[in-house]
Amino acid sequence: MSSSRRPLIAGNWKMNGLVADGKALAAALAAKRSDAGDVAFDMLVCPPFTLVSTIGDTISGSGISLGAQDCHTAEAGAHTGDISPAMLKDLGCEFVIVGHSERRTDHGETDDLVRAKAEAAIAAGLQAVICIGETEAERDAGKTFDVVRTQVQGSVPSVATAVNSVVAYEPVWAIGTGRTPTTDEVQEVHALIRAELAGIVGAHEAEGTRLLYGGSMKPENAMELLALADVDGGLIGGASLKPDDFWAIGECCS
Repeated sequence: MSSSRRPLIAGNWKMNGLVADGKALAAALAAKRSDAGDVAFDMLVCPPFTLVSTIGDTISGSGISLGAQDCHTAEAGAHTGDISPAMLKDLGCEFVIVGHSERRTDHGETDDLVRAKAEAAIAAGLQAVICIGETEAERDAGKTFDVVRTQVQGSVPSVATAVNSVVAYEPVWAIGTGRTPTTDEVQEVHALIRAELAGIVGAHEAEGTRLLYGGSMKPENAMELLALADVDGGLIGGASLKPDDFWAIGECCS
């Protein structure tokens, strides 16, 4: 972490949670955040669409930010089943994840589509959490840098700034597997991402942009990962569903 970039601890709940357990999880986090007073990090939760409004009400006033897991590129229209950035903003969202590896894999999302979603989110006044990362096959083939470079160049819009965008590196092979790259490997990729960002948004904005690590961060490894120069927080999956674990990751930023 750099002292010039405030860490962001973001929870991606994925397709988990009904109303009762979602409210219980959010309430537990809100209580921890409210009791903590001043902390050295920002905290974000991204529940499924069905819980966005409920969770927004539950965390209101706690200092925890609300986000969503995806959005459409259009503001409105004939797009059955989709959610626009304007709708998310209307519900109180401040952030939206775009280009998560599971969206890229399950729904065939391309870099061009991810960039368009990020542009739409930014235009609606949301902060875009733009996800990139290589698969296990790509890593084993020695293509990590090529894949990451291509995804950054293709997915990050020219309108991105340190204020309206966050980039999350998620080595796909490490998500939910308990495996993680070495800290040297994580730092190497994050440094590459920042260098590539500079070519899109300029060195000043790239230096201020928060880069999150998204490959099985948990309390046991968070301190080591968050100590890296170009890791400015985490995009947390499984551990974000456990309030004690999620909060413990945040405390590693102190």
